[in-house]
Amino acid sequence: MSKFNLRVYALLINEKQEILLSDENRFGKFFTKFPGGGVEHGEGIQDALFRELQEELHLEITSADFFYFNEFHQASAFDQSNLVAFYYIVNIQKAAVQLQEEDYTIPFEQEQELQRWKALHELQKDELTFPVDQKVLEKLKVFLIK
Repeated sequence: MSKFNLRVYALLINEKQEILLSDENRFGKFFTKFPGGGVEHGEGIQDALFRELQEELHLEITSADFFYFNEFHQASAFDQSNLVAFYYIVNIQKAAVQLQEEDYTIPFEQEQELQRWKALHELQKDELTFPVDQKVLEKLKVFLIK
């Protein structure tokens, strides 16, 4: 039987129409993605989102708008599981997210996770590592134009 890997991600958009990106080096791989992570056993999807944002960004949110989940097969980049990723739009004030002040160079080699804001209209899909994130970015830009 195939294993499923449930993931949840936040599309954090601030008042300047910037989106928060997470640059990470894990398991010897560098990648850029949207903030979020795994759904734990016995946890709801939206509860996992709130927990991940608290753990990664020390951000307390109580509402988010469902945006997308992948309806196609996507193998995980890290194991042989079937990835199912859920995305939520979270509108937020930029000041609510405290990031490190100094700029950093990507890719970086040390194992860590750092976040940065990027103007949504400037973000190109090839700046995101994972195929589902790339598809979400395309859909998000169309959605926001309407």
